[in-house]
Amino acid sequence: MIPALAALLSLVILGVPVAVALGVTAIGFLAVGVVPFNIVSAQMFSGLSNFVFLAMPMFMIAGEVMNRAGIADDLIEFVSSIVGWVRGGLGMANVGVSMVFAEISGSAVADVASLGTILIPQMEKRGYPKAFAAAITSSSASIAIIIPPSIPLIIYGALAEESVIKLFVAGIVPGAILGTCLMAFTYVLALRNGWPADRKFEFMRLLKAFRRAIWALTLPVIILGGILGGVFTPTEAAAVAVAAALFIGLFITRKISLFDMPSIILVAAKRTSIVLLMVATSAVFGWYLTNEGIPQQIAEQVMAISDNRYVLMFLINIMLIVLGMFLHGVAGLILVVPLAMPLVTQLGYDPIHFGIIIALNFCIGQQTPPVASVLFAAASVSGCKLGEIMVYNKWFILCIFLVLNIVTYVPELSLWLPSALLD
Repeated sequence: MIPALAALLSLVILGVPVAVALGVTAIGFLAVGVVPFNIVSAQMFSGLSNFVFLAMPMFMIAGEVMNRAGIADDLIEFVSSIVGWVRGGLGMANVGVSMVFAEISGSAVADVASLGTILIPQMEKRGYPKAFAAAITSSSASIAIIIPPSIPLIIYGALAEESVIKLFVAGIVPGAILGTCLMAFTYVLALRNGWPADRKFEFMRLLKAFRRAIWALTLPVIILGGILGGVFTPTEAAAVAVAAALFIGLFITRKISLFDMPSIILVAAKRTSIVLLMVATSAVFGWYLTNEGIPQQIAEQVMAISDNRYVLMFLINIMLIVLGMFLHGVAGLILVVPLAMPLVTQLGYDPIHFGIIIALNFCIGQQTPPVASVLFAAASVSGCKLGEIMVYNKWFILCIFLVLNIVTYVPELSLWLPSALLD
């Protein structure tokens, strides 16, 4: 167990791409055994032969189309017209817009890249420290991991052989709690530091902003409403989202044309290929681990620490947070699921509930160096140093950690809605 994991982590630390590190490690240990090498190609193909993976490139295309269609300004104005009258309201609007945009793209990095260039300068112009604006943009973007159509939840569903629809629905309440908590922290910081409200509430402003944003708001409704209503599967929802996004971009905002499609598809193809290569090589690595009985060995060793499932889950959360500091969310997810599922099952945790727990852990990983993909994206967009952003972001990381523990020990928050709507 230890040599395989040590070899994998060593390659990752040396800068070898995770997908390559997974494949090289698995092949290296298979080479010293008696297993025929044709198992490698067979497992790679088997790992990718899941219909739900078709949703990933289509959600990425939909997000990129809506990004280029210029919907961010309309969403910002709409959410700001709702909460902008509160002290720290523009920071709260930042969270709200991130939640809506996450419903379209499913990607936290895309959220920061799209919204950060608009929101961070606006917040700085209205009296907020630029580092705070970068911090709230970074942390709120990570909600994209939890609420549908989360790309990591699609991957988790495929790896754990669980319903992606149930995972999507399970993430709604925890995602809303996290968004509310981030807004509450923003309000407290605004009071302590004397940051301003945006402007007085005006009903006509809200009405006008809603009319402009109505098309952008249709995509989350289509995605969630169609899935929850049983009209289509997550994969079909992704295809419908692409069609709707193209309609909005081509005929409503008119900020894209058919000539933009090759570059949009190329962006989605690059992002998807990186993820799918990791999935393919992780299938080989996972097969090796299972064949050697390593997940069961880990479960037995962890169970020997304590017989209290809550203590063990706390330790698992700490280990996942540490892992998330060194591996990108998708890579960490691919590594964790085969190892952790036997232990989670033995502890009596619902796999759907555990999927949301993993997602929240990797929300923290996205904000904590040395990897911190979303935090680095926010730093790049804002021009702030990491240390400056972390002065404020530490409070939002604490917020995510609090929500993680609440969701961990109150499973109904994740399981009630899927049970009520789907069972």
